[in-house]
Amino acid sequence: MGSKPRVGKSCGFSYHGPAIIKPVNIFTVAITKAKKQDILAKLEEVKNGSESIVFVKFNGVSVGNTTTMRNELRNDGVGYFVAKKTLMKRAFGEFFTGEMPELEGEIAVAYSADAIAPAQKIKEFSGKFKDKISIAGGVFQGVFKDAGEMTEIASIPPLPVLRGMFVNVINSPIQGLVIVLDAVAESKA
Repeated sequence: MGSKPRVGKSCGFSYHGPAIIKPVNIFTVAITKAKKQDILAKLEEVKNGSESIVFVKFNGVSVGNTTTMRNELRNDGVGYFVAKKTLMKRAFGEFFTGEMPELEGEIAVAYSADAIAPAQKIKEFSGKFKDKISIAGGVFQGVFKDAGEMTEIASIPPLPVLRGMFVNVINSPIQGLVIVLDAVAESKA
């Protein structure tokens, strides 16, 4: 009689004898004090020079896609970098009003002097990279906003589109008046 491999019922593996398990050394490297100071200085620049800041939750985005996204953001005047949440809380916590949104997972910061561009661009990328990038909250006009509020801000059309919409609203009554006057002129002729 030959020995049959035992099959684990709960997870579907087969067992053929004693297994050798090699320990995996997983460790995190602590950031040096100098590096923390550099990151805090960068966050201070972001805090003081940006009209809006978007906290970006990301997970599983490839290096190539991240590089492409950074380049597109840079071309549109939006900065993007990753920082530790504790450093973000230290830099932003007391400066802005309201309550900082709960930041879970890996978080990056998108920022710009344009008040709406960071939220719009991150919303656009969240559509491209479904379930890998999302808006986790942010700061708009000096007030912390949650993910829902920042997503609503991202839905505001860009300034040139708003100007075009405004011109159409102004022109609409004038066009209506011109059509009525033209009809009156034709009826009297």
